[in-house]
Amino acid sequence: MSNSIEIKTEKLSKNFGNIHALVDLDLEVLRGSTFGFLGPNGAGKTTTVRILSGLLRPTSGNATVCGYDIHTQRNEIKADTGLLPEAPGLYSKLSAVEFLEFIGALNDLSGEILHKRIDKLMSLMGLENRQNDLLESFSSGMKQKVLVASTLIHEPELVFLDEPTSRLDPSASALVKELILIMAKETETTFFICTHMTDFAEDVCNIIGILNEGVLTTLGSPEDIIQRVGVHDLEEAYLKIVGGEVDKSRLLSWRD
Repeated sequence: MSNSIEIKTEKLSKNFGNIHALVDLDLEVLRGSTFGFLGPNGAGKTTTVRILSGLLRPTSGNATVCGYDIHTQRNEIKADTGLLPEAPGLYSKLSAVEFLEFIGALNDLSGEILHKRIDKLMSLMGLENRQNDLLESFSSGMKQKVLVASTLIHEPELVFLDEPTSRLDPSASALVKELILIMAKETETTFFICTHMTDFAEDVCNIIGILNEGVLTTLGSPEDIIQRVGVHDLEEAYLKIVGGEVDKSRLLSWRD
């Protein structure tokens, strides 16, 4: 893995009125790493991704992404990164191939190079027999596979994934997991992954950041965090850190 810094933030903050969505984030993500961003709903994970991907301006602070400044070089950031949001849009009246051709054109790809990538990605995702069917006929899991393909098709240097396995069955989740690992290793693609799936993060990510109420409270490898908290796995560590441990003795108290 290269030691070059792919993402660097300094006191990055975002307020929505009186709501502090992100508070003084100081973070470095190295090129070729798989960074997992964990936290409860509303913790500020998606806000962070939207700022770093050039979609949202911060209230204060600075950051560079792929060497570009988030204040002055947002278009360059968008060109060198891929983004799969948690609730992406699809043009349901297009076929999978037409949709990927459209995404390719947005990224200045066309001709033989683009169609070779489409064919390979559709085959990898197990959709080669459905690639000319309209997306409206696809299941939610199949649509998610197409969206993953669309995020990777221009071979971005850095990929932002927000809940990438949320609509996938276990076999498709395993495919995405292996794809992330091999791309990080073989091509030094950097992945910034927001997820609630602690088992997925533990398997895929070499660095974990835990965000709670806009504040980065914990940073380290999964093994370091587990050892530091003194538990058996990342899920237990996460629940201890964010205060979400379940009191099993009270689960049936409503029946009294």
